[in-house]
Amino acid sequence: MKKRVLVILFFALLGNTVSVLAQTEPEDIAMTTDEYKDSFYESLKQKGIENYDKAIVSLEKCIKLKPNDAVAYFELGKNYFALKEYQNAQSSFEKATQLDPKNKWFWLGIYDVSYETKNYPLAIETIQKIIPFDEEYKDDLISLYMITNQYDKALSLITEMNDKFGKSEDRERYKLQILSQGKYQNAEISNLIDQIKKNPKEESNYVNLIFLYSKSEETDKALEVIKQLAKEVPNSEWGQVSLFKVYLDANQADKAIKSMNVILSSSKIDSKIKHRTLNEFLIYVNKNPQYAPDLEKAIAYFDNDKEVDVAKEIGKFYHSKNQFENAIKYYEKDLKSNSDTDRETNLLLLEVYMKAKQFEPMTKRAMNMIEVYPSQPQFYYYAGLGNNQLQQFKNAKTVLEMGLDYVVDDIKLEANFNIQLGEAYNGLGDAKKKEEYFLKANELLKNKK
Repeated sequence: MKKRVLVILFFALLGNTVSVLAQTEPEDIAMTTDEYKDSFYESLKQKGIENYDKAIVSLEKCIKLKPNDAVAYFELGKNYFALKEYQNAQSSFEKATQLDPKNKWFWLGIYDVSYETKNYPLAIETIQKIIPFDEEYKDDLISLYMITNQYDKALSLITEMNDKFGKSEDRERYKLQILSQGKYQNAEISNLIDQIKKNPKEESNYVNLIFLYSKSEETDKALEVIKQLAKEVPNSEWGQVSLFKVYLDANQADKAIKSMNVILSSSKIDSKIKHRTLNEFLIYVNKNPQYAPDLEKAIAYFDNDKEVDVAKEIGKFYHSKNQFENAIKYYEKDLKSNSDTDRETNLLLLEVYMKAKQFEPMTKRAMNMIEVYPSQPQFYYYAGLGNNQLQQFKNAKTVLEMGLDYVVDDIKLEANFNIQLGEAYNGLGDAKKKEEYFLKANELLKNKK
């Protein structure tokens, strides 16, 4: 809540002439009698050193001398407010407004009390009386509407204030809060479309519309707005999203890469759009591998991305294309950048090590993972397979027999364990055991069918 604070100004105006300046702080007004002046200034002195009780006594003397003096009641209200005697404070401020209803400071006193006591209906009523004196207090009214969940009124007033004074950080924050509730989004989409028609060069309206479409998963509509933005505001960072696609389709790689780097480095562009941009470039690089170094640089923009492990996703892409060397590179990059013990990524990496016949790093990583996940049978399997391939048959036998105890309800994995145990015993020269494990594996696979 952006709450107005009463500003206390004090000028010692001497003399017997009363000079009332329009909408000035009441303490700026000179007093007419010495006795009144002495009591009034004594109250200011006592208030200044936080002796509010003594200040109240002095002000009561002032009121006896001048029963219809709004200034004294206003000061009395401020001292009661400081003592947290809110009912007395409100009564004093109300008396001041009755005596001088055209002074906004007196109304602000009531507003302070109503806000402090969370009497928001009174706060709204009071602010509406202050606004004719100073329109900027409409921002306080917006805050009060937000507190009281009057979002329709808040949104209407936000639009009015934005049109008249330009956007503010607080208003935009409130607006996003309101629009997070679906029922207001369609109205705001229509409003933004109208605003774009009226002023096609105003970038913020496009950006807000893109945000709403992205939030509702209407990516195609968001891209259409981006195309329009690129046409109307060519220097816009958001406009580069459309230009990137145009350049990529035209096989103008250098221009596409330049646009992509603007997109990925932008603090304004939505992460979903960034991920989509990178994915399109990845597909392009798969057909044009000479641009792989640019892909490497692009991935660096996502190093701190908590939503998606970009390097892992690229690893999966190459994995699905049977490009195992590239898959290994990106899985290793992901493990290095994030958690080296991530279970899923390690299993994916071990699979591509196996398919790429890189048995030494496979065996080493699998053995390390057994220490981290001692009851995870897949790591024992890869360690056993790797040791067999490296002709370390005794190590393979030991690790496979340990891991087999952890295989539960996975017939295929159990069969594979038995195959590798057969290979281990074969390497150790035990033909009987080899045959035993191969037969067991064969039986498991028959049952699986």
